[in-house]
Amino acid sequence: MIKFTLVCRDGHEFEAWFQSGAAYKAQSARAEVACPHCGSREVDKAVMAPAVATRAEAASSPEPPTLPREVQRHLRRLRDEVRANAQYVGGRFAEEARKIHFEESEQRGIYGEATPEEAKGLAEDGVPFMPIPRLPEDLN
Repeated sequence: MIKFTLVCRDGHEFEAWFQSGAAYKAQSARAEVACPHCGSREVDKAVMAPAVATRAEAASSPEPPTLPREVQRHLRRLRDEVRANAQYVGGRFAEEARKIHFEESEQRGIYGEATPEEAKGLAEDGVPFMPIPRLPEDLN
């Protein structure tokens, strides 16, 4: 997963997660990336500065990085929205996503699980999907 800061033609800045840089390019080329503020599909990556930790900073941080609370809050809201508005298909996610993409099944929102190999295959086939990171409470 990679997070990009994006900007629309009207100057609205927002962040979005993608499976990879190539996935962003493909979705952008198909005009599938839209500004959440105005709906514009004329969206580009904003100029970003990388965050690089110095050795001293890395050494002084013995704990592994965790998702900041604000990000967790947004991911919980996203997860809850998906669960409320999509059909759970479990381990058949890749199969069902392909059927929907290739119009062999009705258009609908779905969620479930896929192996890394299945996710790679979906991306290679151009099937749009978005992995949602597991939250701490999901691991209990």
